[in-house]
Amino acid sequence: MTPAASGATDSDVDRFEALLAYVRDHRGFDFTGYKRASLRRRVGKRMHELGIDDYQDYIDQLEASPEELNELFTTILINVSAFFRDKPVWDYLADKVIPALLAAKREHEPIRVWSAGCATGEEPYTIAMLLAEALDDQTFRDRVKIFATDVDSDAIGRARQGTYDSKQVEPVPELLRDRYFERVNGQFSFTKDLRRSVIFGVNDLLSDAPISRLDLLTCRNTLIYFNAEAQAGVMRRLHLALNKDGILVLGKSELLLTFTEGFSPEDLSLRIFRQVPIPRPRELLQLQALAGQALRPRRREVPEAMLEAFQVSPVAQLVLDADNVVVMANEPLRALFGVGEREIGADLKDLEISYRPVELRSLIDEAVNNDRPVSGDQVTWSGRDGTAHHLEVEVEALRTDGRHSGTSITFRDVTDHVRMTAELEQSKHELENAYEELQSTIEELETTNEELQSTNEELETTNEELQSSNEELETMNEELQSSNEELKTMNEELRLRTDEVNRATQLVDSMLAGLGIAVAVVDREMRVQLWNDGAKELWGVDSGEVRGQHFLNLDIGLPVQQLHDSLRAAVAGTPTEERRIEARDRRGRDIVCRVRTAPLAEAHGVDAGAIVTMEVEQSAEQTGQD
Repeated sequence: MTPAASGATDSDVDRFEALLAYVRDHRGFDFTGYKRASLRRRVGKRMHELGIDDYQDYIDQLEASPEELNELFTTILINVSAFFRDKPVWDYLADKVIPALLAAKREHEPIRVWSAGCATGEEPYTIAMLLAEALDDQTFRDRVKIFATDVDSDAIGRARQGTYDSKQVEPVPELLRDRYFERVNGQFSFTKDLRRSVIFGVNDLLSDAPISRLDLLTCRNTLIYFNAEAQAGVMRRLHLALNKDGILVLGKSELLLTFTEGFSPEDLSLRIFRQVPIPRPRELLQLQALAGQALRPRRREVPEAMLEAFQVSPVAQLVLDADNVVVMANEPLRALFGVGEREIGADLKDLEISYRPVELRSLIDEAVNNDRPVSGDQVTWSGRDGTAHHLEVEVEALRTDGRHSGTSITFRDVTDHVRMTAELEQSKHELENAYEELQSTIEELETTNEELQSTNEELETTNEELQSSNEELETMNEELQSSNEELKTMNEELRLRTDEVNRATQLVDSMLAGLGIAVAVVDREMRVQLWNDGAKELWGVDSGEVRGQHFLNLDIGLPVQQLHDSLRAAVAGTPTEERRIEARDRRGRDIVCRVRTAPLAEAHGVDAGAIVTMEVEQSAEQTGQD
């Protein structure tokens, strides 16, 4: 069992990280941002195939066999893709997104699309078909650029070819299949006119620069392999890549848990989002209802109702005249800072409130000089009861008849707001953690599903190969059976013919023996093919000794060289006259031998050789007596 399949100890983790470092250093690919659980499963799968249990042993294997890096890389990068995968997403893009995108474009303005993590190319070709359906052919060629990238260079190579089998193109509607694919050697090849607008390349989302100025970006079932930090980095890159209001399409198991301020849901159920600009920090200008107009430096000029309203206001407020002398302080301010009636008429600089909890004099000078409200930083103040208060301070210059007549200072108690904000942030943080855990679980399930699908496809491919091999074996078996039947038939025919030949040979041998003369048969090269018993008896040479020998080279009592011309003529098909030649038989007796040579023809008149008959006419002694 590999460490990936069992509980991982600290040493296992260290060896696994060492393996990743080795891959990074020797392949140039950094898996740091990938989820460890998924990586362990994929690496463990490859190690199991090789029968290796320890990560260090596998590093040794990688060092011994450099080509194993390619096998590991292929195992880790799961290339699962399909045409029109999750069809509702593509229906929404075709019906809603693409028409709106084209309507917002000016004439001749380029349309730029990026398919990130495109695997073997089914997704970018699907986008190309949808855009081609929405545009005429010339407009598509002139305006559309589809960038398709993946980290797996082998997958990119297959995607560039744009060739798929019948099973892979099954999800493509028949009308689109007939329009945008060509049949080549039993395969379906994506039409070249559209393929020129799809630009393939290798791109690592974690480290490489993104493609920019995009109207549509699909990155489906890719983020699920990254950890949260890596996902956030990728989302920032994707946000930069998109134009304002550009569309981002994620996988069905991917949610925006990070960088949410950069995207708004277009259709959350389909994981389609729209890019929104990230707002800059805005200055918060708080309005002060009581400041300026209702109050006057002299109390006697202030209406009684307004004074009562000033006193019961929930916001602590202090009013100064043009010389920074305290004119008014309402009840909340008195309770908060202990300012009483005796401080009315005192110079602000003589009071503690002028510098605690915040330096007021600099804020007053800024408000008067710039003639605008000035807000100080949020401060914390402990009241007389020991309770901590969070305060927002605002200073506003008062003007009467266009001249500076005083200053209004408000201390807004935002303690409840800060507390609720903190609780909200805590709840939001807990919710985000819960969402992240849920999303991680979903992504883990999706990753497992992708792996299972990949394994299933591998098994299906293996099954098809085995079935094909079985069919080939069955075909070969049938051919062997047929050949065996033919051989049996041929063997039977050969046996019959052999019997016939044997009978004919026996017949010929009987006929030749019955003639009582010596007979030899030669082929076209004048090599002895038949030597009967009469020839053996006459010359004392067995047929086994002369068969295959050239007749004119035989060492017998007959001067065979004298037969050269007549034998060559007979082989050529010309009959010759009988000749009498003096010879010596096997007993050493001198004899006169009558020799006849005649052509021997095969079927259809083809010359096959010659037949030589040798008959003793009389001995030399008899010839002398006569």
